[in-house]
Amino acid sequence: MNAFVKHHILTGFLTLSLLAMYATFAYDLNRADFPKLISLIVGLFFLSYALYKRARVYFWFLVGVAFTARLVFIGTLPGLSQDFYRFLWDARLLAQGINPYLQTVQSFIDQGLQPVAQSDALYKGMGALNAGHYTNYPPINQLFFLISGWLSPNSILGGAVILRLTIILADLGILYFGSKLLKSLKLPRHFIFWFILNPFVIIEFSGNLHFESVMLFFFMWALYLLHNKHWAWAAVLIGVSISVKLLPLLLLPLLLTYFNTKDLKEASFLHRIASINIKTLVCFYGIVILTTLVTFLPFLSIEFITNFLNTIGLWFQNFEFNASVYYIIRWIGFQTIGWNIIGTVGKILPIVVVLTILAIATFKRIETTTQLLVAMLFAVSVYFLLSTTVHPWYVATPLLLSVFTRYRFAIVWSLLVMLSYSAYGEEFNENLWLVAVEYLVVIGMAVYEIWIVKHKRPLLT
Repeated sequence: MNAFVKHHILTGFLTLSLLAMYATFAYDLNRADFPKLISLIVGLFFLSYALYKRARVYFWFLVGVAFTARLVFIGTLPGLSQDFYRFLWDARLLAQGINPYLQTVQSFIDQGLQPVAQSDALYKGMGALNAGHYTNYPPINQLFFLISGWLSPNSILGGAVILRLTIILADLGILYFGSKLLKSLKLPRHFIFWFILNPFVIIEFSGNLHFESVMLFFFMWALYLLHNKHWAWAAVLIGVSISVKLLPLLLLPLLLTYFNTKDLKEASFLHRIASINIKTLVCFYGIVILTTLVTFLPFLSIEFITNFLNTIGLWFQNFEFNASVYYIIRWIGFQTIGWNIIGTVGKILPIVVVLTILAIATFKRIETTTQLLVAMLFAVSVYFLLSTTVHPWYVATPLLLSVFTRYRFAIVWSLLVMLSYSAYGEEFNENLWLVAVEYLVVIGMAVYEIWIVKHKRPLLT
């Protein structure tokens, strides 16, 4: 048997093994069984990397494998996340013309009301914590929920299928514009498989139905247009992406010196500021803000603003999960004061994040798309390192940005962040040793890669 045939037989074996493992993950896994969960995840990463190394020259073959893997999940409900139950609740309220931002799920239940089909099942599925708070999903996100509410008003599985197909289409969009941006930046287009073929992405998006994928689709499209100088349409798309998930708001200051009129490689900060095309910059930010506001207009009221901001505030001042720097600060608080200081620290850390991003925007040269992408990668990574809550699917943003840079620490993070699922046993209980392993390895690799880049050495391809 010649080498060519052996190569393709092994490639086929890896592909079938990968898809079989995804099927096991989708249909035969209990979230509380962490040993099995993490074994499957490690196996999926190993097989995906082996397949990537063997078949990355066969671009469309790997595309087919990646999206077949997504379709494996089509007939099942998410096994690792309950959030989709809230998505469907909001979807069905909207389909009946009810504003989902004005009442909590718990308030309906306490009044003995069942405003949507399968109210009891959705309420029990999402859990008391989710049901007790106002929805925090922005309007464009709600629009995609609404589609599932229209098309499948009485079936939880049907609603999940609609959400899943929406997310798969968003991943196709990321593949399309991501590949085009890689080509424009003169980078190998197979780099996009670090994201598209990544088991973390397939599990968290197509499996668990998280809408970071849709936000990243609009953001990726915007970055491609921005690179090609179509800044007005890019601004519209960034506004839309903000209205799916608010995260892109944090990255807007990094565009301060991107709209430069001169090539000022060695110029001082003041010279670079003086060379900014102020008219373009102001128009760009204006379009982003206007687009975002327009998407919020159908829901706008004092009550909506109050409920929405209070719910967002909970993520900084009440919730804590898989944090890094915050957990160290919390431990110091317990040792010195004797209680959890999240209420205070949760107000300070966002300010530190904003100041850090402003410092990056001010003192780092950001005049090319590559420089912008690197700045965004490190800005969003700092944000998550200083956050009180870092759910696994949050890592999708630094992962996608890393595809267009020389840094690969976010790929390692996409594997290690899955250790956080160890908390979901019979009772919720975080293993802080595993949290420490996650962040020590990720931060260590980031520091190492910064040193490598400084010394112009080759990185993982």
